Amino acid sequence: MIQPIPASTEEAVSRFLDAAFAVHRELGLGLLESVYEACICHELQLSGVRVQRQAALPVVYRGMQIESGLRIDLIVEDEVIVELKAIEALLPIHEAQLLTYLKISKRRVGLLVNFNVSLLKQGIKRIAL
Repeated sequence: MIQPIPASTEEAVSRFLDAAFAVHRELGLGLLESVYEACICHELQLSGVRVQRQAALPVVYRGMQIESGLRIDLIVEDEVIVELKAIEALLPIHEAQLLTYLKISKRRVGLLVNFNVSLLKQGIKRIAL
């Protein structure tokens, strides 16, 4: 039986989305992913939300830890993985990437966010395990 998503995780998602909408509302579309990442981190920190930026994600294969060079854009409150994009359109490979990050990190909820859209809600994809 699948356990419900904890309230703390849902709260982290909500706090991130508030920050993302604020940044998109102020900056609009057309900037680099790194700009949105920095601004969202600043917005979250101003709100007292813990966020890790460009967190290393080691891969464990048959008991051996491999420093693979994988990086998670953001981890919010140590619960929610966020993969940021500023591209024409989200593709299935981006969803697969986020799903893999969730599985490897043993986290349950991830957000794929494309800032290159007129309405940010159209650029958000949530994946939950």
